[in-house]
Amino acid sequence: MTKRSMIGIMLSVALAGCVTEQKAQKTTQTVLPTSSDNSQTSLDWPGTYRGILPCGDCEGIKTALTLNESGSYELSTMYEGKSEEVFTEKGSFAWNNTGSAVTLTSQGGKSTVSKYQVGENQLFKLDKDGKWIQGDLASRYILKKSDFDQQIAEKYWKLIELRGQKVTMSKDQPKEQHFVLHTADDRISGYGGCNSFNGSYTLSEIERINFSPLAATRMACRNDNNENAFLSVFEEADNYSIRNDTLLLNKARMAPLAKFVAVYFK
Repeated sequence: MTKRSMIGIMLSVALAGCVTEQKAQKTTQTVLPTSSDNSQTSLDWPGTYRGILPCGDCEGIKTALTLNESGSYELSTMYEGKSEEVFTEKGSFAWNNTGSAVTLTSQGGKSTVSKYQVGENQLFKLDKDGKWIQGDLASRYILKKSDFDQQIAEKYWKLIELRGQKVTMSKDQPKEQHFVLHTADDRISGYGGCNSFNGSYTLSEIERINFSPLAATRMACRNDNNENAFLSVFEEADNYSIRNDTLLLNKARMAPLAKFVAVYFK
């Protein structure tokens, strides 16, 4: 074999190796995971998250955190068993480099920075260093995503107890005492036992509720009718609580003003 032939063969082998290496590089590039597949880009994270976080000197911190797509947030907290005051904080949040967690910074940077891991329909509160909280209460540092009005609005609430007394329908009562909150126009409508009534309402994140003065029809009512006592509940109530399908309208931390049960298919 001549020297020229040997050089030709060596060049061919080298070129073939380069082509093979380039193909391998292209193949490797196509299977690399994309960095865009994270909580920030893949999850429907905007919305309100609610829960009760552990508290060192109270029964729990009732928390509602709203993350907006614009990068702003609103945080409402109330220290259960300690105070009825609701603390509200607004500010902006930023994602970490991996798009998996957010850091909240209040307006003016006046409060302690909070960090949350973002999961599917839930937030996990992290420690000040952005690490998972450890210990016996670790599983309680979770906020669940929910619309704060979805538990109470657009439901038929039947009155079953008024100021601690059981309520039953009288024989000549055409329908049960009830109310419904309509989200489309923030309107309340219902039946008081003799007259129909309506008005408006406002809700806030920490189970706060207020009603405007109600308007009612003017039917003549029996003397033993409890309608006035029922309607006065909406004048006094300033908060509510829901467990399963039972609703309590309350004033501050006093005994419930009225108890209702959800009735479906009404």
